[in-house]
Amino acid sequence: MSEPLGGRPPDADGPRHHEPHRAAGLGVRLNWLRAAVLGANDGIVSTAGLVVGVAGATDSADTLLVAGLAGLFAGSLSMAVGEYVSVSTQRDSERATLTEERRELAETPDAELAELARLYEAKGLSPGLAREVAEELTRHDAFAAHAEAELGLDPEQLTNPWHAAWASLAAFSVGALLPLMAIVLPPAAVRLWVTVGTVLLALAATGWSSAALGGAPRRIAVARNVTGGFTAMTVTHAIGALMGTAVG
Repeated sequence: MSEPLGGRPPDADGPRHHEPHRAAGLGVRLNWLRAAVLGANDGIVSTAGLVVGVAGATDSADTLLVAGLAGLFAGSLSMAVGEYVSVSTQRDSERATLTEERRELAETPDAELAELARLYEAKGLSPGLAREVAEELTRHDAFAAHAEAELGLDPEQLTNPWHAAWASLAAFSVGALLPLMAIVLPPAAVRLWVTVGTVLLALAATGWSSAALGGAPRRIAVARNVTGGFTAMTVTHAIGALMGTAVG
């Protein structure tokens, strides 16, 4: 099949031009999904430890419900506030760094151009090609080029603290609902075993999911997650039982 003038297939530019954007978007979505899985995992473990601990001291379904709801709201709000503060600090730092970079570009453009060329040269380009690429990108958008190559930031897609806060609150709440329902809904005689079994299955699922998203070994992640959750429930139940005996 003949090629057009220049020796390049008709679709040479289109698909390759968009691949980096798709990869970047996929990375962001995977990070959010991983954070959601881990948030749900936190909700499962913390709430399960709380309700199982209370179950060691009392069989009252009302008490277990109140304790579970308190843990759900306290944990989800704590996660949301913590994420908001953490991501806000990160965003402020990113903005300050970008402001400083913009100032340097305005005051010392030649030095910044040479720095950008050195960055591309360090990535493997020849000195001449690195300089050519740096000049071309500077003519197009010097600020964006420096933000990406020097700082690893996209000025148009900085982290959003509100998104992080709401995502953490929702993920934790969803995870916390599982042990809460498992401890309240079954009959008193089996609620502890139902809760333990349900929580361990859920932890196996979140461990497998987080490992799959991160490209880590699944079995190790599942074993670690399940062992940690079982240990937490065992310890809190023993403490609850001791406190119940002491109070009684």
